[in-house]
Order: sequence, then structure tokens, then C-alpha cells
Amino acid sequence: MKKTYKLVVIAFIICFSTSLRAQSTPGTLTFKVGEIAHSSTYSGTKRVFSVWIEYNTTGTTWSFVKTLYQSGRGVPNNHTPTWTSASASNVTGAAVNSTSSMSWSSGALQTLTWNGTNAAGTVVADGNYRVAVEETWNHGTTGTAVAYFPFTKGTTAVNQTPTNANFSNMTLTWTPTLATETFAKAPEAIVYPIPSKGVFSIDLKTDVKNIQVVDLLGKVIYNEDIKESTTSTTKKVDLSSFNDGVYMINVSNENGTSTYKVVLEK
Repeated sequence: MKKTYKLVVIAFIICFSTSLRAQSTPGTLTFKVGEIAHSSTYSGTKRVFSVWIEYNTTGTTWSFVKTLYQSGRGVPNNHTPTWTSASASNVTGAAVNSTSSMSWSSGALQTLTWNGTNAAGTVVADGNYRVAVEETWNHGTTGTAVAYFPFTKGTTAVNQTPTNANFSNMTLTWTPTLATETFAKAPEAIVYPIPSKGVFSIDLKTDVKNIQVVDLLGKVIYNEDIKESTTSTTKKVDLSSFNDGVYMINVSNENGTSTYKVVLEK
């Protein structure tokens, strides 16, 4: 009894843990953002800019996932402190430009994409995420802007047009990559006439490899293997030598078997 109890507990734990396994839908996030002109110390291509992904772990707690873009003439740690604190300066898999910053003119768009993975390249669990954007155009905090744009990563597509006073022309889309299920299709046929005096016609709508007839006791009274293609073919089965009654005609291929009940009345 003790061994049985242990096996039941182990089975329950396995089933329970499997049911709690988080779904991780692959897909593509596309984030487009434009710059709004500011009176700037870092004019032109000198502006410091960082974009990254965060995950809502519990309540108001957000955790770093991956940097998408980072630039800033080699000074991002000092000039984008929010990104530095969140990411520990992790730029694995990011588009990095350390010699010059944004080459945007006012209103021009930067297009960034995310493939749903973390910095290690693993597809992350579905849930609540956000795109974080930080830009610095002057020395000090008065010349720095941070904005967050939340979205849900999952099996449902997301299309947003967020707004913010410091950025322009933004769009955020999440396009999930859903598995395409293909189902094997059993053969299809039309059998007639029913009842029949002996000869049944079988119009084959798909390819069939075997035709078999069995009586109600399961005895095979007719069997034909078919090697050639049978799509849109009509086959004849003559049961006139058998007793009146109900029979089953089975048509089969590699995907399965379809069964048709027929009645023989001579």
C-alpha cells in the first residue's frame, strides 16, 4: 500500500506541474518610434537612446528581459540611468551604436523588432510585458525622458498606437506565430445504390489503398488492395453471390478507414 501511495503522489505532482507549465508563444514585436525635437546639448547624432523589454513578474514589479537598441557615443551608463539600472548594461542581442547616437531628424521613425526571446535566446513565457524607452538630450535629469508602453505577449495579436509627449508616430504590434495544425484526412467515398440487388458503386473522392467488405459477424467477404491512384475513380463491388443482409464497406488509406453500411436485397 505504501508503494502504491507513493506512485499516486508522484503521478499527481507530475500532472500538476505539467498543467502549470507556462505557455511560451513565439512571435514578433514591432515597435516604431519617432523623435520630437528638443532644445538640446546633445544635438544631431549625439543624443543617447535606449529601448528594452521588461516583464511584469508580480504586481508592480518589472524585470529586465532584453535590450533592443542602445546608442550614445560610449556614455549610456551615465546618460540613460534607468536602462543601466534595469539591464545592468546588458546589450546581448541588441542593436548597439556606441560611436554615435540616434541619427534621427524630428519625426523620423526608428523601427525595432523583438522575437519574443530573452538575452539568452529563449522564448519567454506569455504574459504582461512593456517596451521601455529612454532618451537623453541634455546634461542632467531635466533633459532625460523615460516612457513605458505595455502589451500582452500571447496567442492574440496586438495593435497599438501609443502616444507620449517626448516621442512621436509610435506603433506597437505583437504578431504571434501560431502552429499550423494539419490533420490527416481519412478517405472519402460515396456508395450507392442502397439497397442494391448485388453490385455497389463506390465513387472515391480521395486516394484509397484498400477496399474491404465485412458481414455483421466481422467476417471479411471481399478484399481488394489498390496500387494505382484512385482519386475521382468509381469502383464496383459485386456482392450478388452473398446472402441478403447488411454489410460494411471499408475504404482505407494511410490516414485511416471510412466505413459505409450497405444493404443487399436481391
